[in-house]
Amino acid sequence: MEYFVYCRDRPDSGELRSELAEAHWTFMDRYAEAMIARGPTLTPDGAAATGSMHIVDLPDVQAAQAFAFDEPNYKAGVYDEVLVRRWSNTLGRTMWQYSGSTAGYHRFLIMAHGRPGVLAISDALSQAHRHYLDEGYHERLIACGPLLSDDGAEWRGTAILAELPDRSSAEALIAQEPYARAGLYESVEVHDWRFGGRPQP
Repeated sequence: MEYFVYCRDRPDSGELRSELAEAHWTFMDRYAEAMIARGPTLTPDGAAATGSMHIVDLPDVQAAQAFAFDEPNYKAGVYDEVLVRRWSNTLGRTMWQYSGSTAGYHRFLIMAHGRPGVLAISDALSQAHRHYLDEGYHERLIACGPLLSDDGAEWRGTAILAELPDRSSAEALIAQEPYARAGLYESVEVHDWRFGGRPQP
């Protein structure tokens, strides 16, 4: 089962995050073969982290909870809040298999949180949603898929990792997406993001 985990940093936790970097990477090394995508969200200037995103293939929700809440940054108080959602890997690949990197482009995490009570409408628009992304953005998508309830039965939103010219392009991607145009999102977040993992020597 695939899970999307986003941990939002507390204000002024950057120093503590830096101190825990090795402990964080060591913890994540245990999940290397299960990892689909990972990396920090950043301030617009890229100077500081604002959160941490992981998409990982795990046996069940209990394993996902352990992944999120046994992690050193969480236990030490780096994070202000943690979102754990079932997810479905629409592209069927990991971020390391993405081959569309373009010089001068930027990477973004787009999280669109669904309104409650719109399951029937989201089901009706699912084909239009897939067509929109496939026709307009296929070469720019690093990973994408629906956010789901714990049992995987209910749509709870959309998570997209994309490489695009700039932030306005990322905002346009989600603003024109069929679910957004139908008013199915309660809120949308666009974060600067980069590939994560232990730095290579």
